[in-house]
Amino acid sequence: MFYNLLYPLHDLISVFNIFRYITFRAAMAALTSFIICLLLGPLVIKKLKKLKVGEKINKGDSVRLDDLNRAKHDTPTMGGLLILAAVIGSTMLWADMTNKYIWVVLFSTIWLGITGFSDDYLKQVKKKAKGLSAKYKFSSQVILGLILGVTLLFYFQESVKLDIPFIKNAALDLDGLYIIFVILVVAGSSNAVNLTDGLDGLAIGIVVMVALAFSVLCYVSGNIKMSEYLLVPYLRGSGELTIFCASIFGAGLGFLWFNCYPASIFMGDVGSLSLGGALGTVALLIRKELLLVIVGGIFVIEALSVILQVSSFRLTKKRIFKIAPLHHHFQFLNWPENKVIVRFWIVAALLALLTIVTLKIR
Repeated sequence: MFYNLLYPLHDLISVFNIFRYITFRAAMAALTSFIICLLLGPLVIKKLKKLKVGEKINKGDSVRLDDLNRAKHDTPTMGGLLILAAVIGSTMLWADMTNKYIWVVLFSTIWLGITGFSDDYLKQVKKKAKGLSAKYKFSSQVILGLILGVTLLFYFQESVKLDIPFIKNAALDLDGLYIIFVILVVAGSSNAVNLTDGLDGLAIGIVVMVALAFSVLCYVSGNIKMSEYLLVPYLRGSGELTIFCASIFGAGLGFLWFNCYPASIFMGDVGSLSLGGALGTVALLIRKELLLVIVGGIFVIEALSVILQVSSFRLTKKRIFKIAPLHHHFQFLNWPENKVIVRFWIVAALLALLTIVTLKIR
């Protein structure tokens, strides 16, 4: 909005020329979303407590896990609404609102935000233990994937080829399988973040690192000189996604201020589903889907731990892990919660660094 309103005046007032630079607007977007979370956080926590929207620990899946998380009982949840407000508000303030990439990623974020909100609302307000059924949740993700797949296929033709990391000028054309691939990326990324959101600050801390890495990738993809130098596909206009990723980075840090151990608020499905889907959408838009597996390696491992655990038990009646997802397995190995969180963050930071390094490995 600021770009659209103020940059056209740069011929009259030269200082407005600064809005031309994506780096400036990305930094301001990160700062804005951080401040929004920091200022509104206490108000949101107070309001959620008043409404008695709190985490329920006695889920019956594991007595030991319930005991480990007993202190979290009634901690306010649905804090993802705060993250969404900060991300969407900051993006709309600092991004070019005529940019098609911005509208697509905002649409995806809001869609999954509504899906997650419906799940949280049924759990917290309607007291429906399981919330939104897995059938409806997955259906929402599939429909979004279909919409995105068709949109990318017909309006973003330059984005539909799968870029192969580490190999110069290599891309895979999925043809008719592309829409199915988009559905898998959207559903996989949103569910993976959702599964990781089980310890104080764990998921949002990793999201911050992934968003930072994607800010770099988006900037390079939208800069013709840098993309040519690094042999990365140039996607005109995709640089604006840097502002969106920077908004997630700032909002994530702001939310982490209250969500770090011991947490004063949880993001709930409204936050985890929307953030996961948003990152998956960004990866699709800039053709970095395979790098999403690296930069979001912790999310991938957490999701795989659940898949392997369920498959193993159904086939052999034996469990691979003490419990899934993986972060709870380490809790059952008597690792203190904050140690599990910080060590997962360390691995996530290294994976984010590795992802950025891949730009030079071609």
